[in-house]
Amino acid sequence: MTTLISKIRIAALLCSISSLFLLAIAGEMKGADSNVSSGNRIEIKDFAFNPQTITVKSGEKITWINRDEEPHTIVSVEKQFKKSSALDTDQEFTITAGAPGTYTYFCSVHPKMTGTIVVEK
Repeated sequence: MTTLISKIRIAALLCSISSLFLLAIAGEMKGADSNVSSGNRIEIKDFAFNPQTITVKSGEKITWINRDEEPHTIVSVEKQFKKSSALDTDQEFTITAGAPGTYTYFCSVHPKMTGTIVVEK
């Protein structure tokens, strides 16, 4: 009887540890972009940046994610940040917003695709 209770306790302990481990992994995956708020994500879809204009605070991160089947780039007209490489489907590009101001960007592969970043203090 004592052996059975010990085995049950060990099994319960292992289940608890496994659950905590899985929650930790899920948290890491979910929180991989913890420096990027959901409001600071720009989706590239149907050959457009969505949202087309984003307002962020200086020092915040901004992430673009390509949801199209075609590659896209992000290029700052004012050269406020380094140009991205060509992003394939589901690839991301992240920058940190600099000095306050209004900055425009475009896709060098599809120059009619444009967007604006408004950086506030």
